[in-house]
Amino acid sequence: MTVKPITTLLFDFDGTLADTNELIIATFQHVLEQHFPGRFQREDILPFIGPSLHDTFSSIAPELTEQLITEYRVWNQANHDVLVNEFDGVADTLRQLHERGVKMAVVSTKKRDMVERGMRLIGIDPYFEVVIGLDDVTNAKPDPEPLMLALERLNSTPAEALMVGDNFHDILGGQNAGVRTAGVAWALKGEDYLQTFKPDFMLHHISDLFALLEGERP
Repeated sequence: MTVKPITTLLFDFDGTLADTNELIIATFQHVLEQHFPGRFQREDILPFIGPSLHDTFSSIAPELTEQLITEYRVWNQANHDVLVNEFDGVADTLRQLHERGVKMAVVSTKKRDMVERGMRLIGIDPYFEVVIGLDDVTNAKPDPEPLMLALERLNSTPAEALMVGDNFHDILGGQNAGVRTAGVAWALKGEDYLQTFKPDFMLHHISDLFALLEGERP
């Protein structure tokens, strides 16, 4: 069977394009310490990076889920611009991909307004035709719904797409949608962790995407 060239890139945002790791960890620490003093250390919070806030907080305290989500978003928004940066080479690589006519979308488990705020902050918003946030779908990654919606809006098919992400729900979401997948070695949880979910590729720098688009392994 002939493998179609990659024409469409679907990106996670947090931990993939933008280094939001410290913002996320600090926000969880702030909120959880108010309600559960001393219970959650930094290493306990790492698994919370990636899944939706509802999934995370409902697993900790179902009766407080909505309150904790509200508190999280208030503190996160107030500290967002100070703690978010692009990963090395992201803006320049995306600019070149955009100039080449590559179709690109961001597919996140975060609300779209905050994703777009982060995109503006690191200067990559002009390069994306589509942004899919948590409020655009019924089911978040790893359900295929947000990926399929992005492909529909880009007028692309799964066979020509690649999902790029730093966490299990990105890889599994890509697999569930029938698209090829790439993990990013700069993920906070590490390359070895991502490899357990069997992505098709592993990027060690964002510019490795150029080789993939040429049909080569990075």
